[in-house]
Amino acid sequence: MGRVTATVWSNTKARIGVIILLVFVLVAIFAPLLTPYDPSATTFARSADASASHWLGTTAAGEDVLSQLIQGARISVFVGFVAGLLSTVVAVLIGLSWGYVRGWWADVINFFVNLFLVVPGLPLMIVIAAYLQNGGIGMIILVVVITGWAWGARVLRSQTQSLRGRDFVTAAVFSGERPFRIVFREILPNMTSLIVGNFFGAATSAILAEAGLEFLGLGDPSTVSWGTMLFWAQNSNALLTGQWSLLFAPGLCIALLATSLTLINFGVDGLSNPRLREGKSGR
Repeated sequence: MGRVTATVWSNTKARIGVIILLVFVLVAIFAPLLTPYDPSATTFARSADASASHWLGTTAAGEDVLSQLIQGARISVFVGFVAGLLSTVVAVLIGLSWGYVRGWWADVINFFVNLFLVVPGLPLMIVIAAYLQNGGIGMIILVVVITGWAWGARVLRSQTQSLRGRDFVTAAVFSGERPFRIVFREILPNMTSLIVGNFFGAATSAILAEAGLEFLGLGDPSTVSWGTMLFWAQNSNALLTGQWSLLFAPGLCIALLATSLTLINFGVDGLSNPRLREGKSGR
């Protein structure tokens, strides 16, 4: 574990990503203590400009923008990590099984994976979200997981096939080990960096998908999140009224959070690619 941490931390880009992500995680954890006002309170002046009392102004409904921004971090971080984790688990289970088994089982799995890969992700996501509308954050997570596991499964399947012919796997087969144990005790530990990288990629996609679905009004509009902030800002014509912070602030936070996860992946790549580990980490 120490080597993993040192490898990731030695990469300048990954180090920056870890710091940014840590800031967002701490904000999400301590959001109730950091918000100056109740994010749902509508007792303030409507569409007010930034001031000492409201650093980012207020919404058209009289809500404090900064309080909503801080509260919204909880939703994005939660959805990103939970949906990313669930997508990765599904990708690992299907990808490793698909790469190890042979025969008609492999053909069946291949059909379903290719089906999800061929269908465009965003339209499929919108259709499912529209059908399951008003399901809240749970619905968003479910939609992201359903549409986000296929690519990771294909990558893990390719790596499993390359490891299936190795000597340690052959030895396990001849020793009478069951396929389940071979896959998850012999092959899986050799794919740690690939799985971690898949997790950060899935979490990034989940954060962007959550914001996109909320912005399109396919989530729960009463939930305080960065996506719903963009949704209500668009509905109230924030740019036309000169309230740029209503759009810029949540948009910037979404971009920074997604960028932090992408930067961490540079360090994760060093775990599986010795050339990246031995080179200049800042390049």
